[in-house]
Amino acid sequence: MRFLPILLAIVAFNPAIAAPKVPSAIYTDPVQDTAHPARMEVLHIPSGGALINGVAYLAAGPGPHPTIVICHGLPGNEKNLDLAQAVRRAGWNAITFNYRGSWGSPGSFRFAQNPEDAAAVLAYIRDSTNSKKLGIDTSHIVLAGHSMGGWVAAMTSANDATLRGTILISAANMGALGRMPRAEIMKEMVGDMESLFDTTPDAMTEEVVASAQAFDFIGRAEPLSRKPLLALTSDDGLAPMADALVAAVRAAGGTQVEAVHVATDHSWSDRRIRLQTEILNWLAKLK
Repeated sequence: MRFLPILLAIVAFNPAIAAPKVPSAIYTDPVQDTAHPARMEVLHIPSGGALINGVAYLAAGPGPHPTIVICHGLPGNEKNLDLAQAVRRAGWNAITFNYRGSWGSPGSFRFAQNPEDAAAVLAYIRDSTNSKKLGIDTSHIVLAGHSMGGWVAAMTSANDATLRGTILISAANMGALGRMPRAEIMKEMVGDMESLFDTTPDAMTEEVVASAQAFDFIGRAEPLSRKPLLALTSDDGLAPMADALVAAVRAAGGTQVEAVHVATDHSWSDRRIRLQTEILNWLAKLK
C-alpha cells in the first residue's frame, strides 16, 4: 500500500494514464443566469383521462432550449435523474414523467398505455402555452428511454416524424418478451410490481403474450430509420434485442445510427459518467 500515493500522483499528472476527458457539462456548473435561472417545474400532463405526474428540469438562459424527454423502465426504480441534471447543465431541458398507474400517477398500469403517455407528454410540451412557459424549442426534441422505457421511446418515436432523435438505454423489446415461455415472463413481472397500481403479474403477463406481435419494436424499424438513433447496450442479457433493432433500422436505410456497448449492469450502476458522456456527445452532434 506504500506505493499507492506514488501511483495516484503518476495518474494525476500523466495524461496518457488519466481517465478519458468528458464534457465539461458533467462536472462544471454553468455560469449563473440571475435573469433566467435554472429551475424545476412540477407537471400535470393530461393522458387518457388522467393527469400523470412529471418534472421539468429547465436549463438556465432565456431559451428556448432543446429538450429531452426521458421514459423510465419497469417499474422505474432507476429514473436517470442524474442524466436529467447533466443534460440541463449542457443547456438542454429534461422532462421526466410517470406512466398511468405508476409511481403515483392516476389510472391503471397497462403496457399498451405507456407509449400513449409518452405521446401525451410530447403533445403537452409542444403546446404553445406550455412550450413558452417552459422555454422549449419544439423543433429540437429528443425522446430517450431506459429498459422498458427504451421500448416506449422506440414505439413512440416511430409514430412521431418531428422528433429530432431517439435514445435507447439497455432497451427491452416487450414484443420479444411476450414470446418467451410464460413462466419466465411471470417471473419477470413478479419482481416488477412495486409502485404499479391496479395490475397483477398474471395480467401483465397476459398482456405481453397477447400483444407480442403488436409490441415488437422491430416492426418499427422503417420509420425509425428516418431520424438519428443512439442505442446503448450493457451486459444485462438485453443487448441482442437492441442489436436486432439497430440491424433492422440499418437494413431499412437508416444511416444515422450509432450503437455503443458498455460492460456494466442494466442500471449502468458503475458507468453513470460514461452514460452521460455518450449521450451528451451524441446530442452535441445533432443538427
